[in-house]
Amino acid sequence: MSIDNKPASRRKPLLIIATLIFIAIGVIYALWWLLYAAHFEETDNAYVHGNLVQVTSQIPGTVVAIGADETDRVKRGTQLITLDASDTDLALRRAQATLAQSLRQTRTIFVQNDALEADIAVRKADIERAQADLTKAQSDLKRRQTLAHSGGVSGEEILHAQTAVKAAKSGLAQAQAALAVSQAKLETNRALTANTTVEKHPDVQLAADKLREALLASSRTRIPAPVDGMVAQRSVQVGQHVAPGSPLMTIVPLNQLWVEANFKEGQLQRMKTGQKATLTADIYGSDVTYHGYVQGLAAGTGSSFSLLPAQNASGNWIKVVQRVPVRIVLDPKEIAEHPLRVGLSMQVEVDLNDPGEEDIKAARQAADASSLSTSVFDATNDQADAMIARITKENSGS
Repeated sequence: MSIDNKPASRRKPLLIIATLIFIAIGVIYALWWLLYAAHFEETDNAYVHGNLVQVTSQIPGTVVAIGADETDRVKRGTQLITLDASDTDLALRRAQATLAQSLRQTRTIFVQNDALEADIAVRKADIERAQADLTKAQSDLKRRQTLAHSGGVSGEEILHAQTAVKAAKSGLAQAQAALAVSQAKLETNRALTANTTVEKHPDVQLAADKLREALLASSRTRIPAPVDGMVAQRSVQVGQHVAPGSPLMTIVPLNQLWVEANFKEGQLQRMKTGQKATLTADIYGSDVTYHGYVQGLAAGTGSSFSLLPAQNASGNWIKVVQRVPVRIVLDPKEIAEHPLRVGLSMQVEVDLNDPGEEDIKAARQAADASSLSTSVFDATNDQADAMIARITKENSGS
């Protein structure tokens, strides 16, 4: 009996020790969960996203040159595609000539105003002389008619005096008509030039706008890169006739990327904007760690915005745990040191502790830094202004 009891007596302490070990592991895990793990949420359903800037044509045309291809890095303003500019250059030269002609015609109208004012003064002087001639002729006729009763003046002289009166009246009428014509012309010209100058005349402004349109169309035959980035999805070919709005290639700004982490709905209760995030990319493994901030949670789950949303009210229903995209902005310096590509898989861990004001501010600054804008198309306005100023100087006489 003593021999049989020895194994049992040894087994009991071992079971107690094993139980204590498991209890200790459970306590340690519980403490680890309460003190650390409960303040983090992680997912491997996360991918790199970025802006896909489409390069399109704004005018129809035939492609004559392509300046960049797939995987090429381009700077903002680099000429990517060139269209045939024969028609647009011709329209631009025609618009330049139209503006010059409009300036000269408008300037002529302003000059005519001064000439018509001088002509009106002359016409008024002519009327005064014609009126004086008529008065004199009428006085001579009246005097001769008085002398005719005494026989001191012949009938022929009276006839000449009557003819002189008729001629004076005719001259006065002609002078008055000429004055009326000049005044009408002056009023017309004044109506065309009232409250304006040669440069600001409506006809000149209209011609200038036509020139801007022609220059804009001419500049659009050279399609620049709107942002810095890498060329992708090039579909355009030399000789191809493109229509406005047709996608020709895509530029991806690889220095402005973010991560969309698709967390389960049960993981979002404590997630807020500004919380810190730690990320690793499958392309580099755990050796490279990225840091970012939660920019915000999407307005709905992925299924809500799908092409064919689920109709859970029809047929049999099976509950599926939904995921909500969470956008996480990355540190541009870390992206520069270890470049990423759109679509790469990421492992994301979010610190659920309440973010401080500095964290929220940093998240907003990072989000603002990822916004895009371009000024490559502004140069056309400056070029148009310079061209209009040159043509105006050459044709306005100023």
